[in-house]
Amino acid sequence: MTEPQPIVRADREALNPHRGALVWFTGLSGSGKTTLARAVERELNRLGVRTYRLDGDVMRDGLNADLGFSPEDRRENVRRNGEVGRLMVDAGLVVLVAVIAPYAADRQAARARFGEGDFFQVWVDTSLEVCEQRDVKGLYARARSGELKNFTGISAPYEVPQNPEHQAAGAGALTEERDRVIAMLRDAGVMR
Repeated sequence: MTEPQPIVRADREALNPHRGALVWFTGLSGSGKTTLARAVERELNRLGVRTYRLDGDVMRDGLNADLGFSPEDRRENVRRNGEVGRLMVDAGLVVLVAVIAPYAADRQAARARFGEGDFFQVWVDTSLEVCEQRDVKGLYARARSGELKNFTGISAPYEVPQNPEHQAAGAGALTEERDRVIAMLRDAGVMR
C-alpha cells in the first residue's frame, strides 16, 4: 500500500478564493491597531476571505499568559504571535495580528519566518497624545505615575517601522484605512 502524500499549503489554498497571508498591525497602545484589524477582518469575511485575528489581549489571556512586559517577554510575545500566525497562513488563512511589537528587530525576526509576499506590516501611526486621550483602561496614567513599568511610549521605547507596507493614519477615518489595507492585499495578489 502506498502512503498518501501529505496535504500542503497549496492544497489548502485551492479551497479558498485567496491565498494565505499575514497582516501585522503595530503601533502604540490605543493607536487603533485592534480596531483597524477588526474592521479589516469584518470586511474580508464579508468578501468570503477566511481570516483569523490575533491580538495582544487574546494571546495574553491564553498562550502568552506567562509573559510580562520586560523586553525579553515582549520579544517572546512577538515570536509566539508570529509562529501561530505562520501556522495559520500555512492553513490558508489571512491572519491579522494586532500587537504593539515595540522593537524593530523583533518585528523583522517575525517577518523573516514568512515567504516572500506573505507578510505585510501596517504601522498604525497615532501620536502619543491621541493614544493617551483614548486610554479607556487608564494605562498611560498608571505608567506616568510609575505604577506600570516598561510601558511602551512612556518608560519603554517604541521603534517606529522604517518601511511598512502601509502607514495607517490612526486618527484617520476607519473605513478609508480599512479599504486601503484590503487594496494592499488585492494589489499583492492575496485575493484572487
